[in-house]
Amino acid sequence: MTVRSIVNLTALAISAATVPHLEAKLSVSLKPSISLGASVGTMVKFTATASQANPGTQWYRFRAGAFGEDPHIVKDYGPDSTLDWTATDHDGIYQIEVAVRDINTGDVAVTSTWTYFRSNVTDGQAVAMPTSHPLVFMYSAPSCPAGATMRVQFTSSADGVVQSTPSKPCNPNYNSMNFYLAGMRGDTVYTAKHIVTNGTDSSASPAVALTTGHPLYTPAAQTVLTNPSSTPSQGVLLEATIQTPSIASDLSGNIIWSYPGKISFITRPENGGYFFGILEDPTADQSGQIVRKFDLAGMTVLETNAARVSEQLAARGLHTISSFHHEARSLSNGNWLVLAGEERILTDVQGPGPVDVLGDMIIVLDSNLQVVWTWDAFDHLDPLRMATLNDMCAPNSCPATYLAPMANDWLHGNSVQETPDGNLLYSARSQDWVIKIDYQGGQGSGNVIWKMGAEGDFTINSSDPNPWFSHQHDPQFEPNSMTLTLFDNGDLRNNMDPAATSRGMALQVDEANHVVTPLLSADRGAYSFALGAAQLLPNGDYHFDVGFMSDGTSVNMEVDPSGNTVYALHVGAPEYRSFRMADIYTSPY
Repeated sequence: MTVRSIVNLTALAISAATVPHLEAKLSVSLKPSISLGASVGTMVKFTATASQANPGTQWYRFRAGAFGEDPHIVKDYGPDSTLDWTATDHDGIYQIEVAVRDINTGDVAVTSTWTYFRSNVTDGQAVAMPTSHPLVFMYSAPSCPAGATMRVQFTSSADGVVQSTPSKPCNPNYNSMNFYLAGMRGDTVYTAKHIVTNGTDSSASPAVALTTGHPLYTPAAQTVLTNPSSTPSQGVLLEATIQTPSIASDLSGNIIWSYPGKISFITRPENGGYFFGILEDPTADQSGQIVRKFDLAGMTVLETNAARVSEQLAARGLHTISSFHHEARSLSNGNWLVLAGEERILTDVQGPGPVDVLGDMIIVLDSNLQVVWTWDAFDHLDPLRMATLNDMCAPNSCPATYLAPMANDWLHGNSVQETPDGNLLYSARSQDWVIKIDYQGGQGSGNVIWKMGAEGDFTINSSDPNPWFSHQHDPQFEPNSMTLTLFDNGDLRNNMDPAATSRGMALQVDEANHVVTPLLSADRGAYSFALGAAQLLPNGDYHFDVGFMSDGTSVNMEVDPSGNTVYALHVGAPEYRSFRMADIYTSPY
């Protein structure tokens, strides 16, 4: 029996009644803000209430799933007793489950509610409905035959720019196919139509009109310094700003998307219109240090916190973490990689007597946010080798710390990437090293394979008196390549010569012979003491983000292979990273 048949038979007889866990010493109820019949894409707030009110000692875990599926974790155990959630793929019956756990007594109670998300399709016609995000619409079309695919094409009435969603396989078991429309300018009329492709045949629906709302935020001032010389293939700029909300803009600086929730910055985009972000809160305990995956409308898809992950680490006999920082992204097998801070009090190691030393832990989580692999820098790197500039954790310069008023910023890891051969590439900014780690798809020992940078394992073919990067950001092997791109902040060079500026670099890496050959070392004409990004573009040019200049602003630049600037956008705020994307749905990785 199909889900559609079940809906027709039961109609609205499915209630929001909860099913308590009878064996628990405490109980919990779950109440949706819309009890029944919310439409696909309409956000519903689910609020849990425990029978024994012990604020601060009760943690909540939320799971969700369509009828006939095992529910999956959306938010792992933490102090937040609410979940904002909606169906986004198809209409039907969904289960929302909450578990409450008293962290002092260990008591657990579980309850769930069933709710029906109805189709937006009206009289067999497609509908474009606004969401809670003024620049994001939910396009709902009638279902289509099995074996076919559907996508939605939407066009700006102002300038005729045509965009398209990714294709989805048709599923005739449901009443509708649903797509987020995003990447649109505010206060603008668009027309949208869906296109069904079955083999070599394609058919398009009549167009429907929609008008976007006013953007949620007024972004930092954006000024084009150099116009692109031709129509770019990567015409979307995703900006992970750190003092204003993260946004996406076109190359003219017009805002086309923003994240409506609370995070410190976006770490990476993911295919399909998903993003990873981190919330660092120096005023909160470990349960307030959040890592989150979310969609275009801002709905949380996966979330956990440092306290919950520390519970799992302690159960494995490992050191706990203080907070997440700098990196969260998917791995090739669908697991999730995060970078976390780990504090230890070391005696007579990085100073006389006891010293708080902040190191790093790389953590891999599965799809249910459970720890499956870890790498602890204290086990694999020498803590006697202090930061090259004796970096300290000044206020707001490091993730949250708890053991002392000031910590030595020993490593300051700022990116991790899965390499083409299944290992990990880790950037230790305070050491001026890029480090390759034995991961082997989760079966590796964690041993250091090599260290790249001054006093590392490679020689560099360069006549430059200062050929190596220092305090670098965003080193990445480009896809299917041994070309390593990175942003060289150049803090060591600038420390010796205040006139020294930052560089965008592309390095050819010969791992077998431990030789690096610069393909590009482009002076950016400005010094960015922190932040920054690097990316090889499909046309052979490079994108560099001069992330944090002395006046608190940043510049996004495209340079050709000779280092000539062919596009530049000045942004009136610092940017942790930025990314050039083909559209808001497609990751550059």
